[in-house]
Amino acid sequence: MEQAIQEQLVQTCLHYWHENLHKITYCLSLLSEEQVWQQSNPVTNSIGNLIVHLCGNISQYILATLGGQVYQRNRDAEFQQQQHMPKATLLQQLNNVLLEAEKITQSCITDKWLQLYAVQIYHMSGVAILIHVTEHLSYHTGQIAFITKQITGTDLGFYAALK
Repeated sequence: MEQAIQEQLVQTCLHYWHENLHKITYCLSLLSEEQVWQQSNPVTNSIGNLIVHLCGNISQYILATLGGQVYQRNRDAEFQQQQHMPKATLLQQLNNVLLEAEKITQSCITDKWLQLYAVQIYHMSGVAILIHVTEHLSYHTGQIAFITKQITGTDLGFYAALK
């Protein structure tokens, strides 16, 4: 992969990681500790569980797979967690995982991006892993925004500056 394209891909994904973290942080600022763990029904996820899940996904795909760190993931437990950790702890964990993932991502060389990896049931290139993590983070950020709007009745104003 050409160096300029590689750098542009990484920087674009990191931009979206930062943007999504900002949106999640803002959503949590509008919610009480209880609301973060609220489920509208038994088959939906709480915002707290979604953040725990994001940490697990990013840790498995970037920290462990691309970064070579030891990580044992229990994906099902991410959605069953009933321990209501505080918002500040959730945000700190997500921020820490994203900072570590950013370091790993910025240090990857071309060979790592083109190599194939086994992750969960998939075989993916490093590029596919980077895109998956970005898409996955964006997808759940949208869910967090929707749940926040549903709970608070508030327009989040993410794009108010564009008016």
